[in-house]
Amino acid sequence: MKFDLIIDSRSSEVVIALLRDGQLIELHKQKHDNNFSVGDIYLGKIKKVVPGLNAAFVNVGFERDGFLHYLDLGSKVNSLKKYTEKAITEKLNTASLKNFKLEKSIDKDGKISDTLKSGDHLLLQISKEPISTKGPRLTAELSLAGRYMVLTPFSDKVSVSQKIAKNEEKVRLKKLIRSIKPHGFGVIIRTVATGKKVAELDQDLKNLYKKWQSIHKKLKGAKAPKKILGELNRSSTILRDLLDAKFNNIVVNNNEIAQELKDYLVRISPKQEKIVKLYKGETPIFQKYNVTKQIKGAFGKNVTIKNGTYLVIEHTEALHVIDVNSGKKVDAKKDQEENALEVNIEAAKEIARQLRLRDMGGIIVVDFIDMRKPAHRKQLFNHMKAAMKDDRAKHSLTPPSKFGLIEITRQRVRPATKVVTTEVCPSCMGTGKVDASINIVQNLEGQASSLVRNIGLDKLRISVHPYLESYLTKGIFFNEKKKIQKRIGAKIEFLPMFENEILEYHFYDSDGKELEVE
Repeated sequence: MKFDLIIDSRSSEVVIALLRDGQLIELHKQKHDNNFSVGDIYLGKIKKVVPGLNAAFVNVGFERDGFLHYLDLGSKVNSLKKYTEKAITEKLNTASLKNFKLEKSIDKDGKISDTLKSGDHLLLQISKEPISTKGPRLTAELSLAGRYMVLTPFSDKVSVSQKIAKNEEKVRLKKLIRSIKPHGFGVIIRTVATGKKVAELDQDLKNLYKKWQSIHKKLKGAKAPKKILGELNRSSTILRDLLDAKFNNIVVNNNEIAQELKDYLVRISPKQEKIVKLYKGETPIFQKYNVTKQIKGAFGKNVTIKNGTYLVIEHTEALHVIDVNSGKKVDAKKDQEENALEVNIEAAKEIARQLRLRDMGGIIVVDFIDMRKPAHRKQLFNHMKAAMKDDRAKHSLTPPSKFGLIEITRQRVRPATKVVTTEVCPSCMGTGKVDASINIVQNLEGQASSLVRNIGLDKLRISVHPYLESYLTKGIFFNEKKKIQKRIGAKIEFLPMFENEILEYHFYDSDGKELEVE
């Protein structure tokens, strides 16, 4: 399994594509004015405390006030409040917490009005980006994420990721971190710290402490609202969380971004600095690495999987709905139940990919094909969980209901990625929309394959517009026609017809009888 990071720098934004073995699994868009991203730390001013919600609205500089619930304050909020005030007034000369006297922890069942009041200043971190009409969601439980660990101020607790299975490794890491961590700070040890030497862990810890020192420095004389610390850009964040020996290439078409990534890799993994490559080709970078085609095929309402199986994905304000359809996929050697299981398992893998790709959050309801046998439903559930194992967003699944529904909740920290895949219709000039033209060959091949398989044809005639016929037959040895013939196992004759619309096609048998495609 290999990962490639393809980065397309544009005039207004940077688009980042993460490929796994050549398949697109994540797509991120980052504006050049990268404000109010998850992880950013702001000095905020409490605008209004709402006892009925047990929450407060905070001015952090966004057009809408941020939302801070009592449960997001953390037990050490009084210490954070005291630190913030003293750092602003320059009564605290050092970032060290060694001699800083902690305040009493707040009650987890308390009231926000007993802790905060209008006009208070507080260091706050973005936990959820502004979505639709809502401002950012905030937390007072600050955390500084590094490559191997997460640093949490006003705590002395050292905890280890549950994904580290070996108990002796957990004990080793805890003992090691306790010996090097600064006083007054807690540490959460990440899974990637497994097997790392003390020098690597110490360097990561020093980098995180430098961030805290930077926060302290910027607080001196600061006036709210003010951005105190920005999170890494999205490409660096992906590297921080995923970088390992499996990373193959990082290709970027902007020299400045390429240098930034090299500098970051020098700090976290010097041996892999050389995987960053600057792209200078004339062909657009996404087109060169087959990203554009995958985007067009993956972000539409209908997503084709293979052998006629497809998904229908609908987005609403309240939830996302995914419907699984078998199309014409039928294996005569298997009964209906086995065919349904096979289709559902194929769909589960693609659904897990779609959730990451579109960054769909909140409630997702998946309507799988009904299966009567409990063993098959359990098998599907286990396969769905396994397919989502690598998803970095927090999520939970319910077993299939008697109606074949699986409900998924997935952490929603930023708006879902949306890509318009429809194009202006060349016939009506914009009064209607057509599917992305880049997918026309894929769709044609899928339907042709279904006809050949279900009817048992060895030759197929297809009427197409002459423009499309020219594209499909251009080239002597390696044209699209020969590729399709090889893949579907049947000969094809394209019939150029000016009567057809540009993206219109029809199938005929060798006797000239038109074939219906469902």
